[in-house]
Amino acid sequence: MLRSLKNLEEYKVTASDGDIGKVSGFYFDDRHWTIRYLVVDAGGFWDGPERVLISPIAFREADWDTKRFHLSLTREKVKNSPGIHKDVPLSRQYEQNYSKYYNWPYYWGFGGIWGEWSTPGILAENTWSEPAEELVDDNPHLRLAEDVIGCSVEGTDKEIGHIQDFIVDDTNWTIRYVVVNTRHWWSGKSVILSPHWISRISGKEDKVEVNVSREVVRNCPEWSPDQPVNRQYETRLFDYYGRPSYWRDDKKS
Repeated sequence: MLRSLKNLEEYKVTASDGDIGKVSGFYFDDRHWTIRYLVVDAGGFWDGPERVLISPIAFREADWDTKRFHLSLTREKVKNSPGIHKDVPLSRQYEQNYSKYYNWPYYWGFGGIWGEWSTPGILAENTWSEPAEELVDDNPHLRLAEDVIGCSVEGTDKEIGHIQDFIVDDTNWTIRYVVVNTRHWWSGKSVILSPHWISRISGKEDKVEVNVSREVVRNCPEWSPDQPVNRQYETRLFDYYGRPSYWRDDKKS
């Protein structure tokens, strides 16, 4: 099912032996457009670090009714995981240490969205092993979602609006759409675009460039944030833009 990323903030996170904290942010990979980590605010829940990272690999169950993520980890295991610093970008070395600590295989450097697989839970069923050749890519292309929300969106001709939210697939944690608020141009209207139509993200300029024009976006199929994104609407959207749909690509892979 497709879900608003903003609506997942404040979800509680529960280890196998008690609560850890609440979700306060997300790191996503801007090459595969997939949520890699949840930032969990653990302040007040223990005497350990105030912020910890949780990978979807650790999810045992997501309870959407009670807004709670259940982990297959203990509080002690999470408490002693590699620490994070708010103003320091996550490096590949950090991710290697993180994966090794939890005894999980790397999710990068193979073929699928999650290592050799399409969903994160499968990685939890496998164990970390020393790679035959050390991976040298030091840039994991990870961004905090909060750093991109609010950025202006530039079409091929003019400004379209600003990033308001992301819509994610709760099975594999892939970002399927970015939500763009266009209120400066069309009162009260929000549109959704595939992240794969983004050609550039500039953190310094607080700008996201997309390879569609403002006029084309203006006439796209109407969408309401109050309604779930279903396959019927998605088909209309991709047909309108004349772009291949992600579900056809998923079948090929």
